[in-house]
Amino acid sequence: MRLLDSTYRWRVDGYQHYESIVASGRQPIFASWHGRILPATLFWKNRGIVVIISRNFDGEWIAGIVRRFGYGTARGSTSRGGARALVQLRRDLAGGKPAGFTLDGPRGPARVVQPGAVFLAGATGQPILPFHIESSAAWTLRSWDRTQIPKPYARIGVAVGPPLEIGDTHEATIASGIQQLQQSMQALDGRAQALAAKP
Repeated sequence: MRLLDSTYRWRVDGYQHYESIVASGRQPIFASWHGRILPATLFWKNRGIVVIISRNFDGEWIAGIVRRFGYGTARGSTSRGGARALVQLRRDLAGGKPAGFTLDGPRGPARVVQPGAVFLAGATGQPILPFHIESSAAWTLRSWDRTQIPKPYARIGVAVGPPLEIGDTHEATIASGIQQLQQSMQALDGRAQALAAKP
């Protein structure tokens, strides 16, 4: 991963949204799709982000990898240990650490926002920072999330969207937040593709 990272050419749009959250003294809840874990891990490395990772065999080796890139981990998923992981993320956010979510993980359906990140934002008052990543050339795995591994020397587009504020954890608020986040992620897809295609 480090060798690949050294060859990538990053194209970034919207990074000021991250900077504005940091400047305000708040902590972002990073939000992206499961299929872009590898480039996301490389781009946001060494920022102390705490990510939620499944309590299964795959999660064990993923946790070991991301810790090497400066991430913390909260172990759990929608099917096992999710409530405990959310409690840890709330505590970490209160302690000044950002959080990270794969919005459609760990089982999908792919590119459909699940409520975890939206609930966490409503419970903590911290903003969601949506982003999407596309590559000019990549290997695509035959997994449920169509995981992409950017090829060496690929141009990688990172589109960061405006922060999303969630006022509370009422059911209607969460439902509205999920819809807004879904729309934001769809818009970021096109922006990231355009960045990756730019010479």
